Amino acid sequence: MHNEKPTDIAFLFDLDGVIIDSEGPYSRIWDSIEEIYPTGNENFANEIKGSTLDNILTKWFRKEDRPDVERRLYEMEAKMIYETCTGAVEFLNLLKDKGIPAALVTSSDKLKMDHLWQQMPWLKDFFKVIIIGDMVSRSKPDPEGYLLAADALGIDPKNCVVVEDSRQGLEAARASGAKVVGVAGTLPREEVEKLADITVGNLMELEPLLTHADE
Repeated sequence: MHNEKPTDIAFLFDLDGVIIDSEGPYSRIWDSIEEIYPTGNENFANEIKGSTLDNILTKWFRKEDRPDVERRLYEMEAKMIYETCTGAVEFLNLLKDKGIPAALVTSSDKLKMDHLWQQMPWLKDFFKVIIIGDMVSRSKPDPEGYLLAADALGIDPKNCVVVEDSRQGLEAARASGAKVVGVAGTLPREEVEKLADITVGNLMELEPLLTHADE
């Protein structure tokens, strides 16, 4: 990657836990739902990170319970106040200044994204391509979303850098053939390091990569 020109590379970002600091609130939301509709999985909230809602409902909840689970999720989601992760906006600005394209690849659905854009309409301006959960047929750890983003940007996946934080997201990133940056926090650093080429605590730790890209 260090030998490629900035226009030959792209950064593909997950949303929750990478750009938006929402993993904690979402874990609490799903924990409260799991108390009402037990899944039998002690690590349920972590297990589903990176999955689309359809995948979560189908895999973990009985058909008759799914409408109420979805209703409860949307009610709590509508009350969320989003904040960006440390260093995220600063790093996105660096990419923009250097002309390095960025894409957003999230398992979130349109309803959740509309809520986010209402609070942070300026955030979408950083991304040339946005892939949401409604646009893929296979949820992470399948790499479909990242492959779609790379194709839309016109850049080979092997020249892309995927930034992820969840196990399923990191597995999807590896399967895409891209270089993988793992953000520790959602998972312990030692777990992230097993799946990532580079592990960071926040996105601004990636600034040296941009310096090398200019050389």
